[in-house]
Amino acid sequence: MSIPRPIRKAVFPVAGMGTRFLPATKSIPKEMLPIVDQPLIQYAVEEALEAGLETLIFITSGRKHTISDHFDSDFELETKLTHSGKTDLLGRIKDIVPDRVDRVYVTQTEALGLGHAILCAESVIGNEPFAILLADDMVKNDGPGALSQMIGVYEQTGSSVIGVEEVPPERTSSYGIVGVQEDEAGHKSVQTMVEKPRPEDAPSNLGVIGRYVLDGSVFRYLRTIGKGSGGEIQLTDGIAAMLQDHPVLALPLEGERYDCGSRHGFIEATIKYAMDHDDIRDDMLDHMAGLLESHGRI
Repeated sequence: MSIPRPIRKAVFPVAGMGTRFLPATKSIPKEMLPIVDQPLIQYAVEEALEAGLETLIFITSGRKHTISDHFDSDFELETKLTHSGKTDLLGRIKDIVPDRVDRVYVTQTEALGLGHAILCAESVIGNEPFAILLADDMVKNDGPGALSQMIGVYEQTGSSVIGVEEVPPERTSSYGIVGVQEDEAGHKSVQTMVEKPRPEDAPSNLGVIGRYVLDGSVFRYLRTIGKGSGGEIQLTDGIAAMLQDHPVLALPLEGERYDCGSRHGFIEATIKYAMDHDDIRDDMLDHMAGLLESHGRI
């Protein structure tokens, strides 16, 4: 096997409306909603930086200037924090993205689906392999991040890699579902992909989550597949079409995954990440114990 080309670029589709969180997302992009004190998009960017990526491509809408503002320098705020001696806070807002890393913002003029959002990045990526991170899917662990795990498999095999998790059979209609065949090395080779199948039609219970490492040839298929589920251009359909000439592996990711695109998952993630903060952990635990007691759960 020839040495695969390195993954240098990551795409962050952030143009969605975030309707599940209205009215909050009427003026705040869903990706800027905070888990404790850091927005969803920053967690995703930090995961990409940990994996060594060099170019961050944000697929935005015309109304999401706050995302670029967040990653830009704020001279007035930095000066105020410096003069106030608040060096800890200064360190948290300064150089969130290192100077060596490029940021590119591409506007998706129409909301035509995740596949269309990825197509918007083609002019920046060309035919290179690249990563995709959906900020509202968070994978928390104490070891290598989700994207680092996937790039490790890509570097071993040269294959595209998609992140998956086992989902309850009755929930397959909420996911892209893959059917796989395990090879001699233990890798799960994707044989079929179906977008949001009914439980009786699902090829397995392995659901695709918001992490992808893809060969650049996927753009060719996304341009030709047409609209799929929901009348949108589906990334899952593009990957399924790509299977005929490019291998794709499914990787069950190590860590706890939180669907922060739902209110339930967002609250779960907030509680879990709060446990990492020494200054609020004990107060949170005391408060939750009181709530459980008052609701007759303990």
